[in-house]
Amino acid sequence: YRCSNLPFLTRTQTQRSKLQHRRARINQQINKEMRMRAGAENLFRATTNNKVKETVALELSFVNSNLQLLKEELEELNSNMEVYQTESEAINVPMIPLGLKETKEVDLTVPLKDVICEHYGEDSSLFEKEIKEFMELRQAMRTPSRNEAGLELLMEYYNQLYYLDQRFFPPHRTLGVHFHWYDSLTGVPSCQRALAFEKGSVLFNVGALYTQIGARQDRSATAGIDCAIDAFQRAAGAFNYLKENFSNAPSLDMSGPSLCMLVRLMIAQVQECVFERVTLTTPDTHFITQLQVAKEAARVRGRVCLCTMSQTLVKDYVPFSWASMVQVKAEHFRALSHYNAAVALCDHTQSIEEGSDEESAKALFQFHVSSPAGPPLSQVLRDPEDRRKLGKAHLRCAVIRHEEAMRVHGLCKILRKMDILQEVLSFMYKRSLDKYSEMDREDDFDETAEAPEIHSQTQHKPDITPPNFSTVPVTDIFQRLGPLSVFCARARWGPVRVVSLQRGDGGLGLTLRGDSPVLVAGVVPGGCAQEAGLREGDYIVAVDGEDFKWAKHGEVVHVLKSCSDRGIQLSIITLHTHDTQVRVLVVVSLCVCLHLINRTAPLLNWNRKKTGGGGRATKRLGSTFSLPFGNLRDCESMY
Repeated sequence: YRCSNLPFLTRTQTQRSKLQHRRARINQQINKEMRMRAGAENLFRATTNNKVKETVALELSFVNSNLQLLKEELEELNSNMEVYQTESEAINVPMIPLGLKETKEVDLTVPLKDVICEHYGEDSSLFEKEIKEFMELRQAMRTPSRNEAGLELLMEYYNQLYYLDQRFFPPHRTLGVHFHWYDSLTGVPSCQRALAFEKGSVLFNVGALYTQIGARQDRSATAGIDCAIDAFQRAAGAFNYLKENFSNAPSLDMSGPSLCMLVRLMIAQVQECVFERVTLTTPDTHFITQLQVAKEAARVRGRVCLCTMSQTLVKDYVPFSWASMVQVKAEHFRALSHYNAAVALCDHTQSIEEGSDEESAKALFQFHVSSPAGPPLSQVLRDPEDRRKLGKAHLRCAVIRHEEAMRVHGLCKILRKMDILQEVLSFMYKRSLDKYSEMDREDDFDETAEAPEIHSQTQHKPDITPPNFSTVPVTDIFQRLGPLSVFCARARWGPVRVVSLQRGDGGLGLTLRGDSPVLVAGVVPGGCAQEAGLREGDYIVAVDGEDFKWAKHGEVVHVLKSCSDRGIQLSIITLHTHDTQVRVLVVVSLCVCLHLINRTAPLLNWNRKKTGGGGRATKRLGSTFSLPFGNLRDCESMY
């Protein structure tokens, strides 16, 4: 009995926190034991002393034994599904949630300051606030809450990693920072310097968090079922996006086979929720609708069997409790499909007689995978005794499958501890057994026939919902460094030049284009701008000491027009790759013009497959492509 929901929520969050802390402790112990094993193996290979080899071999056996015990303890924690389940009074089969990947603390302060100083030429001490903000965001991301706020936190950090990648990680160089992440299921540590590993691990946790949110929904009502369906579909989308966009993962949980298994597992759990919604919303008083419920159960069974946990690369990796749960569910829903078939045949005699014979016959003809033994189905529909015998055959199959589900359940120690699962299996088994006893007659000496399998069909095909990074808009923490179009790790520019520009009789003698920052598109030969040292391709980053990196075109024009006779000081930079970028922009502009002239010719088919959530792109005639250097507008001003 609970007086309010607050103590329950607090208790549940505390249980999850304890579980996560225990996982972190075991991960650290596994890391320690693996380092000891690596050292012992190196010593064993290097030494020629037989006594030393014997001692090392004995030590290795102890280390391997400890590792096995730690992995079994971690597997039990990973299989602790009850912590993430709902406390609803309704009896539902538990869902399989996934634990989050753990990570070590990483101090990026020194590497980021070095890049700010060396690459951007800025005083790194002025960016301590931004660095601290990013480090605090990463620290908070390590322990997200199990709700929408936690998802937003992970997505926010993921989107910020896009900006961090653009600002501080050039294509052929790393910062020397190692990102440590532990395998979600085995606790084996992995370490890489690539920022893609950090991004992939965060995305994995997004999917894992969706599985926990889906598992805790109250599925006794359609609203909770719909929320669970949405969560599991989004989890499948996150894992599928990770599988398609990140390769060569160092940890098994992010490998292709494991992610493929997780996607299929999430889709199977979506189908399970669909079945629960159908049983809640479908009236059980009609023959055809009851057959549809049986087909839905068969569909769940088929989806569960596709989880591929028996593959060579996966079966030795996933927890035994997971494989056992999948097998239990396959037998359980197979039994439910046969039970609902029996209910349709034996309990809905009136609906068959009142309905259309042609409609009922068509539904029954399309129901079985193969024709059942005995009289033709058209006779079965008209004869109550034949319907009873066929229904009894389906009930016999249901009872057998329920018994098999309970047998597999009893073989797994972890599943035996799950009271709710035991309660569901026992309740459904007793229901089928009572129904079978009710239909069994003393004078029924005919041997019960074997019921054929049931066609699977669903009213709701599961979707794989990819992550939508734009739902959590973020502002670049390091935006004071300047617009990414110019001030990024991939760009190279010369030192800042300060030029004094004074208006002459013919004006300033320059042409400006674009904004943020404004580009010097051209200079008049012999004009004031050329004499001051301005060149085509220069960017204006400051005016009279005031930062103008983010200034719009109109702002710079206004300042230049209002300059006094004393002139104005412009801080200028020149991109080393400017000529190349101008040529790319000209090619793009030429393609746009050709497309406008001849609309049958396709525009450049560039896509943004692997850009982050904060990527900036411009839409042109149905194609998406990234601008080479910023938001260059068509506006062009000459002074």
